[in-house]
Amino acid sequence: MKLEEIGFYTLSQYRASRASVQTDLWRCEIILTDRCNFKCPYCRGVREDCRGTMDYKIAQKVIMAWSLAGLKNIRFSGGEPTLVQFVLNNMVALSKSMGMEHIAISTNGSSSMDIYEGLIKSGVNDISVSLDACCSSTGKTMTGGIEGMWETVTANIAKLSKMTYVTVGIVLTEDNLAEAEKTIKLAHDLGVADIRIIPAAQFGNSLAKINIPDDILEAHKILKYRIENARKGNPIRGLRPTDFNRCPLVLDDMAVAGGCGHGGPHHYPCIIYFREGGAPIGEFDACDIKAVRQARKKWAETHDCSKDPICSKNCLDVCVEYNNTWYERRLAGSG
Repeated sequence: MKLEEIGFYTLSQYRASRASVQTDLWRCEIILTDRCNFKCPYCRGVREDCRGTMDYKIAQKVIMAWSLAGLKNIRFSGGEPTLVQFVLNNMVALSKSMGMEHIAISTNGSSSMDIYEGLIKSGVNDISVSLDACCSSTGKTMTGGIEGMWETVTANIAKLSKMTYVTVGIVLTEDNLAEAEKTIKLAHDLGVADIRIIPAAQFGNSLAKINIPDDILEAHKILKYRIENARKGNPIRGLRPTDFNRCPLVLDDMAVAGGCGHGGPHHYPCIIYFREGGAPIGEFDACDIKAVRQARKKWAETHDCSKDPICSKNCLDVCVEYNNTWYERRLAGSG
């Protein structure tokens, strides 16, 4: 299948045919803070050396360095990035002023609509919200016992979906797996653009058993891709023996965290690698983005993902699809 058919605007055949350390950066994510007002049962927080809030000037330098390297797609995450509203608002405005086209935030959806509306006015045009429950009682469990927060989140999703591009991420665990179908239908009814099911590694095969009406699948490309993958017996997380064992995704993609008073910031292979506690590729030098990208090139060429416990067990299907496509196009002589 073509990468464009998956539903992520950052994935394309064009990107896969030419990605290198000489091409423009394509997608980057910056972790602004580890602060969060939720205590989701599946969240392990961030690495100890990245705890705190990224220094304002460091965040500014990271974004400016990315912009000079041609970046068009940026994402701000945490923790909960809206808890550091001043930093987030200013970094969004900076990104827009430097010509970035897609400015995304990942949020738990609990902040006031005034904050989200302000971010949209500043330049945010992609909001990913966590929605891990179809009802208030399970919502309380999935937020760590916070009463009434599910109602706030669902109301915000409905309002935001009328204002900009909104997707929801549904993390499936033993606490909410039985309600997956109802949660997906709820997300659809709230008017979101797409639905990203993100199962814990041990629950990936369970997606094949979820019964989703065809009209809902057809309305959401990412959801359809993931459900069809599961029904074909393909893993949602992890590598198969036949998958390319290198990660060219890191050539024009990046996750940066740190700069919170504990050293850094550092750049990581991807956001999943960071979330799983993996080591960084190296320090992010905003004054020498070429050296940063060369370090990523070396990692891509030498790191055997099939022997890395994080990559081999946790790499998401869309990343695997992209890396396989990149490799196939190289074999075909297109890049």
